[in-house]
Amino acid sequence: MVTQTIDRERLVEEVGHGDHLCLAFDDDAEKRRVATRYTADGLIRGERVLYFADRSDPDTVREWLHAARIDVAGASARGQLRVVTADETYLAPGVFDPDTMVRRLRAEIGASLDAGYTGMRVTGEMDWALREVPGSERLREYETKVNEVFVGRPASAICHYDARLFGPDALAAFDDCHPRRVELTPLYSTSVLRIVPSFQEGQRTLRVSGSVDMQTADRLEEALRATRAWPGDVRIDMRDLEFIDLTGLRVLVRTADSLDDGRRLRVEHLPEMLCKVIHLAGLDRSPALIVTSSEEVMAR
Repeated sequence: MVTQTIDRERLVEEVGHGDHLCLAFDDDAEKRRVATRYTADGLIRGERVLYFADRSDPDTVREWLHAARIDVAGASARGQLRVVTADETYLAPGVFDPDTMVRRLRAEIGASLDAGYTGMRVTGEMDWALREVPGSERLREYETKVNEVFVGRPASAICHYDARLFGPDALAAFDDCHPRRVELTPLYSTSVLRIVPSFQEGQRTLRVSGSVDMQTADRLEEALRATRAWPGDVRIDMRDLEFIDLTGLRVLVRTADSLDDGRRLRVEHLPEMLCKVIHLAGLDRSPALIVTSSEEVMAR
């Protein structure tokens, strides 16, 4: 059975009061899925929802919320849903000031409760920070300070960071400012095996948990084929792997050998015993396959 490791990733439907999460994504459909579910859940729970748009036009946001059968007009008319731009919020003073924005969020939470709502949700596109607006260099300061706004309060937030626009170092830095990150849509998920794309240390990563054997090895291979479009090395996080047989190990070798010249398949956090099995079987002879145990990763 797949075990759920207590880590930083959380399903969007499990977001609750006090949460401040980072959504790193490289697919607009994924961002839309998360934002739609987050918004819909908030409205159903009687919370007030604020959407801060930037790259997406507010009317476009309203259209895809409406397409998901959310009563956008009704929620907007009664003040429960507001879709505004970053220029009207983060950058309203003409410069980005973390302290001003923190005060505004505190005030919005108070106003939401005074209006009879059960809490407040904020979800925002952070692309504006790449426009080199005055104060944008203080975004990490803001993301850190804003954690205190949500802790212990009936409010939550999801911040959107597009991996096609923010580089790995920036993604890693902003991710570190958030206590949690949103779990992306699994490529495969059963009670036996889960394969979930993720961004770890700003890098695209596959998290594999559960068991890989003759029955599920083809699912792993199918998921790995999707990573060929990723830039750079392919990283697999196997810290939650419970079992992998020779069939699964051979999938890793075949995938590594199929990568373009210079690219590597980096299998990380593999249990020490399985690292030894790979070595004894001679499967680590491929120069494109790099296998490291959790102990080796932590020692870096």
